[in-house]
Amino acid sequence: MAPQRVDARHEAAHDKDRLGRRLLLTGLAALGALPAATASAAPNFVGASRNFRTSDGVNLHYIDAMPASGAGADHVMVFIPGWTMPGWIFSPQLTYFARYCRVIALDPRGQGDSEIPSSGYTAQRRGQDIAELLAAIGVPKVVLVGWSLGVLDSLAYVAAHGGGRLSALVLIDNSVGENPPPRAEPEPRGRYHRPLPYPARMKAFVRGMFRTPQSQSYLNRLTATCLITPEPAARALLNYQVPRIFWRNAVYAAHVPILYVVRPHLSGQAANLAANDPDAESVVFADAGHALFVDDATRFNTVLANFLRQKVWI
Repeated sequence: MAPQRVDARHEAAHDKDRLGRRLLLTGLAALGALPAATASAAPNFVGASRNFRTSDGVNLHYIDAMPASGAGADHVMVFIPGWTMPGWIFSPQLTYFARYCRVIALDPRGQGDSEIPSSGYTAQRRGQDIAELLAAIGVPKVVLVGWSLGVLDSLAYVAAHGGGRLSALVLIDNSVGENPPPRAEPEPRGRYHRPLPYPARMKAFVRGMFRTPQSQSYLNRLTATCLITPEPAARALLNYQVPRIFWRNAVYAAHVPILYVVRPHLSGQAANLAANDPDAESVVFADAGHALFVDDATRFNTVLANFLRQKVWI
């Protein structure tokens, strides 16, 4: 009789897994047809603020949100923000997807509510921080989503650890080392052509990330949060000592489905990535700013939901 009880438990577990998968895919299909405002009107999920300690002793913070019902929580998305940015900049995605799967947004070291250490502002250490985040949350597979500098941090993780713990890789609006190389953007300068002071430079940078109007309170909050990162750390983060071929090798070494979402200035790299990797899909946002997942959240969430449904959680 004991073996029959064991088999029954296994069958019940499989049934639960199949039910959760059906609910997830049904939810993702519905998400593709919903406007972002509808999703945010009834956030049927629970969120928490969590921390973990890295191997070099730094306390890192992350947001952890999942469906209130628990269904689909085994499917995990991990968001890595860009230069000086907090994890909460992904609020449109946290609200949109956390009703159907588990969504995590990291505050990288020196950013948001994470500790500000004196060191570790390198691609290799930040990639290791991602590896240790994945170990801390303790799930076998995640969809890793990196934006801007978070693209490089995510690729540094892949270069060191491979794609074995990834279900997919989503890279948003930064170079992946493909051709053609991106053109450097000019640094904001003041009246007499000198670089602006750090607070003014950050204010200009934040405003410049958006093409659609954002409220002044939102811009002020985001700028104040970005200024938490000390200027020396911010400079170090803009000076990763890594050749372009490193990023290209990493993206092709992932061996997982890839979604590459960019603005027109990276459309050449997007076309080459899609041509060279049969598992890669590229989408160009012609009418959005650098923070395109905020600027055009409805389209971005729909593109990502379709990618997950068609290529990842199928």
